[in-house]
Amino acid sequence: MKRVDVFNGDADGLCALHQLRLVEPADAELVTGPKRDTALLERVTAEAGDAVVVLDISLDRNRGALVRLLDRGARVRWFDHHYAGAIPAHPLLEAHIDPAPDVCTSIIVDRHLGGRHRTWAVVAAFGDGLPDAARALADALGLSAAQQATLRALGEDLNYNAYGESEAELAVPPVELFRTLRRHADPLALAEREPVIAQLSARRGADLAAALAVAPHRAGARGDVYLLPDAQWSRRVMGTLANHLAERAPARAHAVLVPVSGGGGYAVSIRAPRVAPTGAAALARAFPTGGGREAAAGIDRLPSGELEVFVAAFERAFSA
Repeated sequence: MKRVDVFNGDADGLCALHQLRLVEPADAELVTGPKRDTALLERVTAEAGDAVVVLDISLDRNRGALVRLLDRGARVRWFDHHYAGAIPAHPLLEAHIDPAPDVCTSIIVDRHLGGRHRTWAVVAAFGDGLPDAARALADALGLSAAQQATLRALGEDLNYNAYGESEAELAVPPVELFRTLRRHADPLALAEREPVIAQLSARRGADLAAALAVAPHRAGARGDVYLLPDAQWSRRVMGTLANHLAERAPARAHAVLVPVSGGGGYAVSIRAPRVAPTGAAALARAFPTGGGREAAAGIDRLPSGELEVFVAAFERAFSA
């Protein structure tokens, strides 16, 4: 029997799989990529009797590949918090999907495992821009303020590493970063002992400082749109910036746009207001390459000529 683990390369995908494999060890083929590389199931070849685990990518974006795997007789377990659409009813599919705005995939896995490695869910929730959910989990574990600060920084560093137009733009390939995580059952030990984490933290801090020096492209009544320059640091930091802005101004919506290298449009990160965390997914899905969840979503490629169309749609979406 072949095993395949398919996961988003961001903090949530990494921590979700790590939790699962701490409880259910398996020598599996790893399929992952940068944050925006979400059509991952197309890369998987599996037959009858094989087992595929999918974490933190949208079922809706991978529906055709899922149906093909199920038709071939592969068993699929799916853990996710993004918009899924209609979930196929199939005896070989086990779906754990919750699109609630205060839930990430690692929290879903944490529920499935009965909290056996909950500190990793704390890391993931911080990294995925859910600080309130992360603190609630951390408080239940009795973690100190200093420990929570360490876990928050770790989650944000892991998440930052996932952003880039291609794996070549990432500081660490997600498969390599996952293998680093696997050396540690305790995320506090990971943060303390692995030099790569300090390197990610320094790089994230420098990129965020550069991004915060950019003025909004459009400051609306209830939200702000940022347009970063065409640079690798912009593509690396767009998610970090979006989460930072959302926490700094929780009553406002935010969008961060970065030119796709070589021209041809923009990548977009959208954050709904923290105080009313809905609407991001619907806005993103109004554009052909958009998707995500209620509180946070994105568009893989917005054509250059539709910049102002998007800005107008953003202002309408968060006008009330």
